[in-house]
This record gives sequence, C-alpha cells and structure tokens, in this order.
Amino acid sequence: MLKLSGSLVNQPVVSLRTGGTIARTEAAIINPHNLKIEGFYCIDSRSRQRLILLTQDIRDIIPAGIVVDDYDVLSEPDELIRLQSVIELRYELVGKPVQTAKKHKLGKVNDYAVDDQAFFIQKLYVERSLLKSLSSDQLAIDRTEIVEVTDRRVIIKEIEKTSKSGLTAPAPAI
Repeated sequence: MLKLSGSLVNQPVVSLRTGGTIARTEAAIINPHNLKIEGFYCIDSRSRQRLILLTQDIRDIIPAGIVVDDYDVLSEPDELIRLQSVIELRYELVGKPVQTAKKHKLGKVNDYAVDDQAFFIQKLYVERSLLKSLSSDQLAIDRTEIVEVTDRRVIIKEIEKTSKSGLTAPAPAI
C-alpha cells in the first residue's frame, strides 16, 4: 500500500514490548541512487537524542504510529557504517525542481508516495508553477518515468500528452 510522506514523518514510534511510544520520526533518510527510504531520523522520547530507525526494523505502520519490536532497534548515526555515505548526502526530495529530459521545467516536488513494505518511492507529486497551474492542477509522476535524480533536480521522460487532471497520458499505439 502506498503512503504519503506526511504519514511517515512526525509519527510516534511504538514498541511492541512496552506498548508505549519510544521515539518520534523527524525526517526520512532517502537514498537518491535508488529512491529508497533507508530509515528515519527519530527523536528519542527519553534522552531527546537524535537516533535512526532503519526501515528493515519496522514491523508495521498503523494509525497509532510506526510499530517496532523494541527500543533496541534505534541506532546512533555513527554505528551505521554501511549507511554513512547516504547519511552524509542529506538528500531532500521535497522542493527539488522537476524537468523533462529536454529541459522543460514542470515544477517542484511537494510530496511523494512510498510503498510501505519495501519503502521505495513510487510516485512524485509535482506542484506546477503559477502559470502552468492555471491549465492543470498537480502532476503525478510514477517512478518508471524518472530518468535521473541529482542533487539539484529530478529529470523525467518527456510527457507526450497532458490531460486536464495533470496526469500523464500514454501516446496512442501505432
């Protein structure tokens, strides 16, 4: 099932063992090379320390929060050696400009949808510029349309035809 980024950030992290809140998610750690959420920065409820919750340690996502086994799944950033290169990138997807391969500017990413099992970003929601927003609302881009993700922008395939809803429509078959 797809979840919007807002339903994963600023959520309580609940321990199955204690049944209580052990932390609160603060921000996603996104790997720009494969658009996967590797984990979340969390604020520890006890010490107010900034720790990391890896997505592999998440048992479930329920309305009450993100469910984990126990407090022990939270790690200090220095302990996660394999994740250091991604942590150092500090990649933020929201706010990145989106353009086509032929350099047509489409707008900026204002949200994204994540598969809650594998934690891959599946869709980007692009807020159009003021001029383009008069003709269409928001643009939804599937991950299969993404050509490249850089520090400065997201590049997608050319859009053949745009419907009034702002969603891309496939070109007719020949």
